Amino acid sequence: MESRIERLCVENGLKMTGPRRAIARILSEVDGHPDVDELHRLAHTLDPRISLATVYRTVRLFEQHGILERRSLGSRRARYEMSGEHDHFHLIDQESGKVIEFDEPETETLMRRVAARHGFDLVSLKIELFGRKLRSESPPDRSDDARQTVEPAGEPR
Repeated sequence: MESRIERLCVENGLKMTGPRRAIARILSEVDGHPDVDELHRLAHTLDPRISLATVYRTVRLFEQHGILERRSLGSRRARYEMSGEHDHFHLIDQESGKVIEFDEPETETLMRRVAARHGFDLVSLKIELFGRKLRSESPPDRSDDARQTVEPAGEPR
């Protein structure tokens, strides 16, 4: 069965080689925001002939065709997520590297109003928040609107 990224590749006229197909499947199934090294490690377990250079070329190609988006998420390494997903935000714990994806409809509504006030139609909204976990109090349970993944912490900003 074709993954969503494989379908997008075909729709964009990309030739689906074995390595591209493997990388597309990994990107469709992986949780979080993998970097190229992580993608290579996962791809190499499927096919040891897939080189790091092939992974770099493939993610660059997918990015150029609007299939993937590059994110820094506070790290020195580029991380990737599928393009076209609904607008969502990232909260990055600078100490642990935990990335919490969340929706905040009120913020999106406000940003659309700001764009309209300046004569723009908002096409995409990406917000990355960086912080450190408060030690003294527990945050409210927001499990209904947050998707958490743990990723290596980057350099503090």
